[in-house]
Amino acid sequence: MLRILILLVIGIGAGILLRGRSCVKVTKWSIQATVCFLLFVFGISIGSNRDLIDNLYNFGWQAMVIAALGVTGSIVAARLAQRLFFRKGGKS
Repeated sequence: MLRILILLVIGIGAGILLRGRSCVKVTKWSIQATVCFLLFVFGISIGSNRDLIDNLYNFGWQAMVIAALGVTGSIVAARLAQRLFFRKGGKS
């Protein structure tokens, strides 16, 4: 975990130093491609796990409830933050 945080901090530093350069514009496309590739590989690993697929009915509803509650909580928190910190009229 520490290794991931260190790499994140190094990446932030590199982003600050390279801000405005043309090579940074490529990262927008490459991030999207990387996320799509990781989701594809994640889908392959789930699909190849026989036990998980066999128990999908048992765990599927729980996953749906957890995902729905997570999305709902995120929306509520975003609305609350918007009302508290980003008021109209320039006052915060």
